[in-house]
Amino acid sequence: MPRFLQLHTLTSYPAALLNRDDVGFAKRLPFGSSERVRISSQCLKRHWRRADDENALDRIPSGDGTVPMALRSRRTFERYLHEPLVDEGVADDVAAAVTEEILGEVLPKGKKRQADQAEEEAEGKAHLRTEQVTVIGEPEMSYFRELARELVRDAGSAKEVRAAVKKSFKGQAKKNLETMRVGAGLDAALFGRMVTGDILARCDAAVHVAHAFTVHDGGFETDYFSAVDDLQPREETGSGHINTSELTSGLFYGYVVVDVPLLVSNLEGCAREDWQAVDRSLAAEVIRRLVHLIATVSPGAKLGSTAPYAHALLVLAESGNRQPRTLANAFLEPVGGGNLLGETYRALDDHLSSLDKMHERAESRVLAGIDLTPERFEEIERVTLPDLARWAAKQVEDAG
Repeated sequence: MPRFLQLHTLTSYPAALLNRDDVGFAKRLPFGSSERVRISSQCLKRHWRRADDENALDRIPSGDGTVPMALRSRRTFERYLHEPLVDEGVADDVAAAVTEEILGEVLPKGKKRQADQAEEEAEGKAHLRTEQVTVIGEPEMSYFRELARELVRDAGSAKEVRAAVKKSFKGQAKKNLETMRVGAGLDAALFGRMVTGDILARCDAAVHVAHAFTVHDGGFETDYFSAVDDLQPREETGSGHINTSELTSGLFYGYVVVDVPLLVSNLEGCAREDWQAVDRSLAAEVIRRLVHLIATVSPGAKLGSTAPYAHALLVLAESGNRQPRTLANAFLEPVGGGNLLGETYRALDDHLSSLDKMHERAESRVLAGIDLTPERFEEIERVTLPDLARWAAKQVEDAG
């Protein structure tokens, strides 16, 4: 019973600035005896969510369209509820009242928001934005729009529509939200969302993503650059702009865990313990695409000046019921030597073998990689990346 799917990757990037900190330097990680270059999990997940290719998450077919995604903004209720109502001819004060009241029921007011709302009310303004970025599923917003249309049609004034919203949320509204399939959006089903209150369901992350880091000492280079002013007079010397930026290069280890029962539960709206009793074809397709995204989609700032695009050199997939464990400790001591990839393979293979000897092997494994010598990972089946993605999907779809 494959409760967990683990994906380990090795990806090399030359002369790039993949993920910057607040002052523009490459993010770092102290690990073992050295400092490494780091890519945050938030950065990785955002690029996977927003990837635009044949394996994009927002292109999974569903009925006449695609599987719905989440909306991430402070302005979601203003943009997708208030503005459509006004465009449909609803009076602005009524549209604002129903939007504000639904927002208040869905996301309870904190002290700061209460203070902001009091100030806005004193100025005659409606409070239509959240104080923080919220994650609301497209199906949830669609339901709120339909509910709002129904309420404003039956109510004659802003005051009446506010009372109608309160009555509705004491009744059937919450139950309708709970039974939605992929209600929070596909990306929230994968990477989770945190909500307060009891109207929207909290969605725990089914895909756990570690920060990627270099398997060797971090390599940092200060890049001095200048820009030429094409209209500068001949008698003037010097550049139009001078600055510096940081560049790095490295071979990164990445680690992702998929909690399969939770993923199915999030997608299908069933209880976690019932995950094997429902259709798992969507979860399987999500996993197949996710494997490709993890292996081929690159994060990166400074796209125009560094072209930081790379595919994974190795992807190791594991499926099993035992609690997952990272293989990052294979690189607790930084890898060195002339053949960096070969030495990295050796460190990873030796560490995996040591873990198997101590804890005994309890996972099924397949491997896709380049330049693999016969003596490395010799007990693991070697496949192409598409075959590995299909194998991972099959672990989910055929579970039972």
